[in-house]
Amino acid sequence: MSNCDVSTDPPRPPSAQDGPARGSAHLFHGDDRFKRFIEHLPAGVVIHQQDGRVVDANSRAAVLLGIDMAVLCGASAHDHSWNFLRNDGSVMPREEFPAVKSLQLRADLKDVVVGVQRPDTHAVSWLLCNTLLIHEDVTNAPWVVVSFNDCTELKTVQNSLRLSEERLRLILLGTNDAPWDWDLESDALYYSGRWWAMIGRTPDELPSDPELWSRLLHPDDVLAVERVLKRALSTDTTYEVEFRLQHKDGHYVPVLSRGFVLRDENGRAIRLSGTNTDLSERKKAEHSIHQLAYFDQLTGLPNRRFLLEHAHRALSRAARTGQLGALLFLDLDNFKDLNDTQGHDVGDLMLRQFAERLRQVLRDADHLARLGGDEFVVVVEDLGTAPGSAAAEAEAIANKLLAASGRQFFLPGLDYTISSSIGITMFDRNSDTVESLLKQADLAMYGAKAAGRSLLRFFDPKMQLAVDERSALEIGLRNAIAGNQFVLYCQPQFDSSGLVGGEMLLRWQHPEKGLVGPGAFIELAEACGLILPIGSWVLREACRTLAAWSDDPVLGSLRFSINVSAQQLHSKDFVEQTLSVIDAAQVDPSRICLELTESLLADDVADATAKMSALRSHGIVFSIDDFGTGYSSLSYLQRFPLYALKIDQSFVHDEKAAAIIEVIISLGKKLGLKVVAEGVETSGQFASLKEKGCELFQGYYFGKPMPLSEFGDRYRAKD
Repeated sequence: MSNCDVSTDPPRPPSAQDGPARGSAHLFHGDDRFKRFIEHLPAGVVIHQQDGRVVDANSRAAVLLGIDMAVLCGASAHDHSWNFLRNDGSVMPREEFPAVKSLQLRADLKDVVVGVQRPDTHAVSWLLCNTLLIHEDVTNAPWVVVSFNDCTELKTVQNSLRLSEERLRLILLGTNDAPWDWDLESDALYYSGRWWAMIGRTPDELPSDPELWSRLLHPDDVLAVERVLKRALSTDTTYEVEFRLQHKDGHYVPVLSRGFVLRDENGRAIRLSGTNTDLSERKKAEHSIHQLAYFDQLTGLPNRRFLLEHAHRALSRAARTGQLGALLFLDLDNFKDLNDTQGHDVGDLMLRQFAERLRQVLRDADHLARLGGDEFVVVVEDLGTAPGSAAAEAEAIANKLLAASGRQFFLPGLDYTISSSIGITMFDRNSDTVESLLKQADLAMYGAKAAGRSLLRFFDPKMQLAVDERSALEIGLRNAIAGNQFVLYCQPQFDSSGLVGGEMLLRWQHPEKGLVGPGAFIELAEACGLILPIGSWVLREACRTLAAWSDDPVLGSLRFSINVSAQQLHSKDFVEQTLSVIDAAQVDPSRICLELTESLLADDVADATAKMSALRSHGIVFSIDDFGTGYSSLSYLQRFPLYALKIDQSFVHDEKAAAIIEVIISLGKKLGLKVVAEGVETSGQFASLKEKGCELFQGYYFGKPMPLSEFGDRYRAKD
């Protein structure tokens, strides 16, 4: 029985009132085999007669449409209760319904996607429909069989893919990625518009064939790209490779290509797809970072970091080949004077010109770098295996550099001549480290400066011995500060009537060398920054002792000199720290005289004057030590709040210096200053100085430096 038969009566034969399609009616209503056949089909089947009315259907159709069988049978394709949707989701007009359209066109339709809003759930199901026209004979109007399957899941997947593609397209629009696709079976290539824009071309300028890449590739990249693609097509599923493509204007665009390989069920590569990314901006950024990291921004020369890496490689090559090399350390002579007098802009221009001159003199194989400031280093390799000839060649190169730097420089408003000093150290397969070579060449360079400047010197192992001793001394000084190994001595000062004070003198009680005088370590302490903690200790210890002597009628009335270094005076908080120590010890500031060297006052006169005046207002006085041995302007002496000048002992011991002593004493009196003669060792010296008008004396004739405890015991008031 047909699914659309609602009666239990046996089928009746067709009659005239059934219309012209009597043969077709017989087919659909009289053949049980047909009915069983459509019922067992996995697809929905609906049969419409020529006026669109449904004359038969299977139960699968009712399920897919969400309509009861009783409602479905007898329904018309023209019925307004149908609610179909187009593939894009819009409402489908009735003339586009598959059954109606097939009847109107008198043609079969294939794979029409129709959306159905189900009456039972109100959800939309998507059906893939096909129509078949059935004719009893050419004179009869056709009937149409509509078969359909649920394609909702496929439709959902397609929508997801479409959305994904759209999202990818939007993403790619905001990046430098240029998609491309290669169908390996048809050899068809697709390049996106961005891909063509990346190389400054349009699709009609060049054929989009597999040979296009090889025509545009930089010659040096061809083999690398072919190797990567061959591996990708044979075994890999993804690939990544960098190369350069030629732009229309001739330059090469750096490109990063990434993609994947699509394979069939047999593993055969059938498609290659990917994107090209323009790396131009990234490469520029990487180049800028590299320049900042490895090159000096002022001269364009390699910097210290680049030099160290190159020199390490040079040492490795020397170890392998046995070839000798040389490291040359250049330093401009008196460059600070140019900066101070003409300004740093002129100094920078000078350094750029100097660097260019060095470039012109050196061979292509020589490596030049700016170490910093006015220091330059040259690494010379492959000087042969004979030490004598290698050193001679290194010396010849250094002489060329000296000659180049000695030529006149043309600066704004100034024709300037400057020299340089060069230190040279040789290296071979047994050389230690780059750092040690730099130290050796640096030492040799300072040897050249000490010998008169505008010279070259080779490193002497004796220099290294001096460096090692200096290093050991620095370590010892640091241990001395931590281990409280310093002690204070005091040498008395007299006038013609008796004791008036003393000078506090620092000594180092070395655990191995015994008592060490300041001449052996003060210069190093200043060079390595240890003079500040040492100077602070001296001031605290001196004030502590003065406080202990305050109640003694003799010791409590004396004024004591304390030496101050340039670093102490010019430190930011020198005034505050000095007053803090004095206040903490509760010492009368007027009992303290701070001794400064003559050369110290020539540096930053304004700063020195301000600090000295601030301390002078609290009662502290100042004297100039070793007067006459350094350089000072007499106008400076009038500005400083001084108390005394100290004649250097070298004048006291030199009989020919009597006139100098007389000038110093006369100058002191005219400026209202006391004059102290140090180093007085004989009665004759004392008598001569006294005759010339000197008022204060210090030296072995009056007393040697002694520990503070001994000084106190000797000069303390007697009961």
